[in-house]
This record gives sequence, C-alpha cells and structure tokens, in this order.
Amino acid sequence: MGFIPLGKRVLVKRVEEEAKTASGIIIPDNAKEKPSNGKIISISEKVKEKGLIKEGDTVVFGKYSGTEIAIGGVDHLVMDTNDILGILK
Repeated sequence: MGFIPLGKRVLVKRVEEEAKTASGIIIPDNAKEKPSNGKIISISEKVKEKGLIKEGDTVVFGKYSGTEIAIGGVDHLVMDTNDILGILK
C-alpha cells in the first residue's frame, strides 16, 4: 500500500537516535524523546514542482510537527512543508 500526500505535505519516517550517550550510558526507551529528524518517504505533486525537497532527503522538523499515521505497521508523520526546518546534508 502506498501513500501520496496532498497539498504541500510530505510523508516522513522518523530516524531513530542512538540509545546510548557519548560516555556509554544507555538511555531507556521511556526516557527518550521522539527524534525530530526523519527521512522523506513520499512528497505531493505541489512539493515536487517546487523542487526544494525530494524523496530520500533527511529533514529536521519541529518537536510537535505533523500527524502520526501507521502504514504497514510502521509509524510515519504527514506534515506540511512549513513544519520542516531544514535538510541535513
């Protein structure tokens, strides 16, 4: 099953962060914050026309951005392009 966002929206899969600090302390799952960066999985036609963001880009977004949805048992976010703060290179 595929998902194509409408309007100026993108589908993002969060990138899991390291569960260990630099000093080697393991962070339990309940103490971790949800990551605020992810990989663009799908983009709408309007976003493709602009050409700024493309599928496969890793982006940074606000902490409370987007709407969570599950696709194939995997959590994703659908968000407006205005919620994207930048692209990680």
